[in-house]
Amino acid sequence: MRFIYALLMLSIFSTASFAEVNVVATLPWIGSVAKEIGKEKINVAVLVKSGQDPHFVEAKPSMIVAAKNADIIMYNGLELEIGYLPLIITSSRNPKIQPGQKGNLDCSISVNVIEMAKTDLDRSMGDVHASGNPHYHLSPDNVLKAAKTISERLSSIDGGNSDFYRSRFDIFEKGLREKMKEWDERMAPLKGKKVILYHRDMNYLMERYGIGVVGYIEPKPGIPPTPKHLQSLIEAGKREGVSAVLVNTYFERRSPSFVADKIGVKMLMLPIDVFGVPEARDYISLMDYVTNAVKEGLR
Repeated sequence: MRFIYALLMLSIFSTASFAEVNVVATLPWIGSVAKEIGKEKINVAVLVKSGQDPHFVEAKPSMIVAAKNADIIMYNGLELEIGYLPLIITSSRNPKIQPGQKGNLDCSISVNVIEMAKTDLDRSMGDVHASGNPHYHLSPDNVLKAAKTISERLSSIDGGNSDFYRSRFDIFEKGLREKMKEWDERMAPLKGKKVILYHRDMNYLMERYGIGVVGYIEPKPGIPPTPKHLQSLIEAGKREGVSAVLVNTYFERRSPSFVADKIGVKMLMLPIDVFGVPEARDYISLMDYVTNAVKEGLR
C-alpha cells in the first residue's frame, strides 16, 4: 500500500510540474490573452487589478514573490509600468525574467503605436510617454499582434508544447477576427462623431472607428483639471457638437459629469481592461461591452 501511495503522489507532482509554466502578467488583459493561448499549460498571476490606475502602481512584496517564481513576466511596455516593474524584476533575483532573457516579454514590441513624441519631453508636460501612447490594447489589431508574440515566446520557453501554443493562437486569431467584423459593423455609424475623453486611454479605439477627440478632462496627462480648463472644454464641446464624455471607470466622476451636464450630453463610464465590469470576463467580452456602450451612448 505504501509503495502504491508513493507512486501515486510522485505521479501527481510530476504531472503538475510538467504541465505548468508560471506566467506573471502586469495587466488583466495580458493575463487574459496569455490564458487563452496557454490554457491548462500555464499558471497566470496578474499584478495589477482592473480598478487600479496602471500609471500609479506601487511594488508590493507579494508582487516580488510572484516574480521570483515566474518562468516569464509579460508586460504592456511603452513605459506604462516604469514606476514599479523594474524594482519588482530586480528584487525578484530571478535570472529567467531579467531584461534580455526569454522570460522577459514586452508585449508592445510588435504593435502599431500612435502619438510618439516628436520633441524632447519634460515633467511640465505631465505624464507623457516618449515611446507613444501605451494604451494600445483597445485596438484589436494590436492585441492580435501581442497574442502572436505571447504564443511565440511561450513556444520558445516551453518547446515541448510549442504546437499547442501555436494552435491555440490560431483559434484565438480566428475568433477575434470574426468579432472584429462584428465590432466594425456596430461602430460604423459613429464615424465622424466627436467626444471628450478624460485621459488618453481610449485614443486607439477612437482612431479605429473614426471618432474625433475634441479635448481631455485632464489639461495634461495625469494633471487634475482647473475650473478654467473645464470651462474651455465646455465651450469647445458645444462649438464642436460632441456626443458624449467618455471616462474610464477608475477616474473621478465629478469633473466629467459637470462638463457633460453643461454641454447637455451623456457621461459614459467605461472599463478599459478585463474585469473592469463583471461582464468583461476576457478580452473579447471587454470589447463587446465597450463597443455596445459607446454605440448606445453616442447614438
